Amino acid sequence: MTSSEKSSNWWIALIAVPLFMVAPMFVVVGLVLFSSAGSASACEAPAVTVDGKSLPGEVVGFKGEQLSNAVVLMSQAKSLNMSVGAQIIVVQAAIGESTLKNTQETDAAGTVNGEAITIGILQQDKSYGPREDRLNVAKAGKAFLTRLGKVPGWESMEPTMAIHAVQINQDPYHYTKFRAPAMQVVEALSNAKVSTGGGCSGVPGDLGKDDDYPWKNTVHNADNPVTHFAYRNCTDFAWWRLMQQLGTPQPPFAMDSLKLAPGHGGQWGAAWKRVGWEVSMTPKVGAVIWYAPNANGVGSYGHVAIVKAVNADGTVLEEGYNFGLPPTGEYYTRTIEASYPSGYLYLPTKDQLALVA
Repeated sequence: MTSSEKSSNWWIALIAVPLFMVAPMFVVVGLVLFSSAGSASACEAPAVTVDGKSLPGEVVGFKGEQLSNAVVLMSQAKSLNMSVGAQIIVVQAAIGESTLKNTQETDAAGTVNGEAITIGILQQDKSYGPREDRLNVAKAGKAFLTRLGKVPGWESMEPTMAIHAVQINQDPYHYTKFRAPAMQVVEALSNAKVSTGGGCSGVPGDLGKDDDYPWKNTVHNADNPVTHFAYRNCTDFAWWRLMQQLGTPQPPFAMDSLKLAPGHGGQWGAAWKRVGWEVSMTPKVGAVIWYAPNANGVGSYGHVAIVKAVNADGTVLEEGYNFGLPPTGEYYTRTIEASYPSGYLYLPTKDQLALVA
């Protein structure tokens, strides 16, 4: 059974605190797309169909036997008439336990007197049956999913907690960083966009390319009449990316922020929850990265940015504006741990958007 230590960018917080205490007006706010703890909800979609005959060469660092194993795990969820959420969870668990490899070995946490007690793709112990069953990917997957199905309310739990309820591992948050890679694997193997929220969150659209922010040459902190944020602030850039993804980046600019009135960056999470948009701790490409006031040294106004990419190791490539020392209104990217922000704000659906537009 594996466990992990979380790292945090403590040095960023250490450096940023004095700056934001001195000049809070220049704090950049980042936008995050949040689902209720990244949970599978009542709008959960059915399991997707997987064709294991033509596998992609590589998906976020996984290839060959690893992808074949993912196909087997996903197929077990479908055979049990479970949801796409279950497919993602079993792949997420397998990435966290064995990097999708059907290993006969384990780490120190799964060893007793030098003997590997937990083995296989899901690092299962003897309570799952004989050794040959635990080393059979299909049987191991079915056993995991059967136990998952017996966890009360697993569909509405944060995915890492649902996995922990089955695996009983040391760190219940160990599996968090494997959520995004698991979703990417499931999408690649099914040739379909998947969402654990079904109709509860939107699908990311055009994310543009690097610094394509249209007001990069304006006066920093001057009012933007289009978005009603300030030019070259974190909130303005994050809102622009949101408009791009929802297909409204041109006049009449249907995503005027006054409709939602999310406030400064630190208030965006509350604004999302107020209108029923999804908030989560699981990063998704295109989601808003949200930092609450004073979180990790961002200052009393918080910060927002965008998930540009989720890396194979579970870290997040963050892009935004107006971050740094001093916050001069420039574009930036940086890599963060998935657990570093206060949350991720997910894209609304068109129906959800219409209610506040």
